[in-house]
Amino acid sequence: MSTRRLFVVSAGLSQPSSSRLLADHLATATARELRARGEEVEVRTIELRDHAHDVVNNTLTGFAPTALREVLDAVAAADGLIAVTPTFRASYSGLFKSFFDVVEEEALAGKPVLIGATGGTPRHSLVLEHAVRPLFAYLRSVVVPTGVYAASEDWGSGGGKAHQGLAQRIDRAAGELAALIAAREPVTVVDPFESAPSFDQLLG
Repeated sequence: MSTRRLFVVSAGLSQPSSSRLLADHLATATARELRARGEEVEVRTIELRDHAHDVVNNTLTGFAPTALREVLDAVAAADGLIAVTPTFRASYSGLFKSFFDVVEEEALAGKPVLIGATGGTPRHSLVLEHAVRPLFAYLRSVVVPTGVYAASEDWGSGGGKAHQGLAQRIDRAAGELAALIAAREPVTVVDPFESAPSFDQLLG
């Protein structure tokens, strides 16, 4: 049995970050759902703040620095993606958008995606439907029906524990993502140089 690869992107800028907290809850719930379906799962989470300079350089030059290139390749190789952004001015953050601007469009085509967002007030909850979902629709991803928005009041006061309503949304969205991943064949990434002739063949 092959291991399913779940890639998690958090665009939070602070440490600790509510976006990272939500991303971790979503990843844990999705991994649990996948294992309940008999799937092995490998979870990898990145903080975009750690790659901000590389994202800008990629935008300016058209070439990804080595560390960012490895992240972009991992996105392409993932069986499913969780993407969480803080809400800035009723939309996703600039860093979140810039990162997905440099991800190759084909890398996300047909890929199951769970979207999440955080903000200080529930009034911004439609950011998922007005901004984030259309972005991934353009990239031809398969976005799960349930997006998860977490306002400050959705978190419990003890240890970052989610309130019941948020926990239910997390579990529902995680179940939807796990079902989509389990229903698909594992992603196989073709090495573009695999079929290239060797030096011996060229010299022969």
